[in-house]
Amino acid sequence: MRAAGIIGLGSYVPEKVLTNFDLEKLVETSDDWIKTRTGIKERRVAASHETTTTMAVEAAKAAIADANISANEIDLIIVATVTPDYFFPSTACLVQNAIGSPKAAAFDLLVGCTGFVYGIVTACQFVQNGASNCALVIGSETLTRIVDWTDRKTCVLFGDGAGAAVIAPVPEGKGLLGFDLGSDGSGGSLLKAEAIQSYCVTPSKIGINSRSTIYMNGNEVFKFAVKVMADSTLAAVQNAGLTIDDVDLIVPHQANIRIIDAAARRLGVPMEKIIINVDKYGNTSAASIPIAMKEAKQNGLLKEGSVIVAVSFGAGLSWASFVMRL
Repeated sequence: MRAAGIIGLGSYVPEKVLTNFDLEKLVETSDDWIKTRTGIKERRVAASHETTTTMAVEAAKAAIADANISANEIDLIIVATVTPDYFFPSTACLVQNAIGSPKAAAFDLLVGCTGFVYGIVTACQFVQNGASNCALVIGSETLTRIVDWTDRKTCVLFGDGAGAAVIAPVPEGKGLLGFDLGSDGSGGSLLKAEAIQSYCVTPSKIGINSRSTIYMNGNEVFKFAVKVMADSTLAAVQNAGLTIDDVDLIVPHQANIRIIDAAARRLGVPMEKIIINVDKYGNTSAASIPIAMKEAKQNGLLKEGSVIVAVSFGAGLSWASFVMRL
């Protein structure tokens, strides 16, 4: 099997910024309360003309340009999202048409915040075994359209945005080295947004566009996240035949600075090795890791030969991580 890895990264975030001070006018909260408990200072909100698909398209175009390829070369598109424009067609099919990739198979992944990592691992399998020569993985979310703006515990957490990566064959010894995927469906009720209201015994509140809003048991999700972020990282590193000391950078899901800090302490990794931008964008679910990776690349932190770990947790409950040599 040939090696497969990331050859291009792209991201897109809306122009509109919603600060903690703006939220003080909407709900009973404060800038200090939000920063202390989450590390978030502001987040982006999609404009009325922006959707999960339009943001995915912009991130995809940026990743394709960064990879120095043409959209026509892409033969597989995977979009990770929990906020699609439609139940069907899939967001991936809409992206396929918009960017001009006529040869591409396309499908969506719905795994919550772990979706992008699941997508990267899936795409790498396709490329490694020769079923695909060039894959595009996108995480895109418009979470602000399914938050309950009266719930101060959740509405302060989420933002909108998209990130993308191009997966292709890379030289032997580079690319995907190991991964860890897992789930625990017994915790599904801890973090959810119902899709079809009539099915549910206790439906959530109805938000914008007749969508249900996000429900989260914050305390239980926090405890779960701290444990699996560390455990999944170590499992992926072990699967790669490495140790945590071999890792140059960790790109965690940007959900909460306290979760990231606690996981880093459990791993014994200094915060200097952790990529953090939760303060600027909040939790963008499946988009958070690719947005963080793109920024890290722009800042010169993703260097050729570096070993990185991307690790996430999310609804399901689920967890996912991969180890990659750049």
